[in-house]
This record gives sequence, structure tokens and C-alpha cells, in this order.
Amino acid sequence: MRLLIVEDEKRLAVSLAKGLTAEGFAVDVVHDGLEGLHLAGQGGYDLVVLDIMLPGMNGYRVCAALRAAGHEVPILMLTAKDGEYDEAEGLDTGADDYLTKPFSYVVLVARVRALLRRRSRGSASPVLTVGPLRLDTAARRVHRGEDEITLTAKEFAVLEQLALRAGEVVSKADILEHVWDFAYDGDPNIVEVYVSTLRRKLGAASIVTVRGAGYRLETR
Repeated sequence: MRLLIVEDEKRLAVSLAKGLTAEGFAVDVVHDGLEGLHLAGQGGYDLVVLDIMLPGMNGYRVCAALRAAGHEVPILMLTAKDGEYDEAEGLDTGADDYLTKPFSYVVLVARVRALLRRRSRGSASPVLTVGPLRLDTAARRVHRGEDEITLTAKEFAVLEQLALRAGEVVSKADILEHVWDFAYDGDPNIVEVYVSTLRRKLGAASIVTVRGAGYRLETR
């Protein structure tokens, strides 16, 4: 899952990004409302965490512009304001949920997961079945038959990208884009490391390398 954080308090934004990345999400961060609108408007995000008091364009206007353009991405609004009229205005502009600062990080993650589950139920089952594998994308658990396979957050995220396009070739660039983030400038061969680990845990024949193209999760 790919998240966008639009928050001008840089320390808070970095802290949230680190925490959500550790949870297995790919996270992009911007600190300006106009830039947030531009990125969110391009699509490709599963959820937007949006502050209200932003330079360039406030969160209310960003949210309203996204909804007016037909974007249905879930939006979780963050604000230092706690009046019921502020909350009502945020929800009226199209936000899906509202969290007042200061907030518990545990509560924020729970809200994010709840919004993603709600979106999954509205579009497709949160459980992906590929051959003998069963991935519960909400609980982030993997089973082969009756046996649970323990994966790290990043391992699960890589497997999820392959499972969403099971039987198709998924490029290394696609995996990097959805599992890491646009600011990642490390070795792209990190994908190979995770694929190798997944093969060890799932079975060597479960993921096929297509030279020069990417990887394919077998459906048999």
C-alpha cells in the first residue's frame, strides 16, 4: 500500500513516515498543499494523510479539489483544531476521517488500517488467494494451506505486489515504486534480496525471474 503524507511540520512528517514505513507501507512526504494536490491528483496512492494548516493551499481546499476532480482516495485529515465545526468542515469537503493533534501514533495506524479495509471491502476482497497461498492484506498474514508463513513487513509488501498481479510479470521498478518510495536512492537490487528471501520461505519455484523484465508469482 502506498501512502502520501501532506504535513508542513517536518519533524512530525518524518516521524510518521518512519513509523508507517516500518509497518510495511510505502510512504511519500510533501510539506506544501499545492504539491500535495499535484501528487495526489496523479493517482497511485491508497490513502492520503492530510494536514489542514498548510502553506500554498490548506487541507480543506486540497481535499475539496481532489473530490471535485473525481478522486476517491481515502483521506485522513490531521489538525491542531479541535472544534466540532472544524471537524464538520473537514468531513463536508470529502475527508473520510479526522484526527486532532496531539494524537496517539497507535490510533493513527489503526485509523489508516480501518480506512484501507473499508476501501478494500468496497472494491475487492482483502484476501488474495494465489495457488496454495492465502494473503490477508488487512491482517498482513500469509498462509500456505493450514500453515502460517512468518514474513517481515517489507517481505509481505513485496509479496503483495506480486500477488496483486499473480501470473503476470511485475518489474523491479514497479516493486520499488510501491514498496519503497519516490525518494529511495539506494541499490535497486534490494528487490532481488527480498525476492530471494521469499523464495526461501515460500518455495524456490513460487517466484520466477523473467530476465530483463521482472518477477512472476506462479498461480499453480
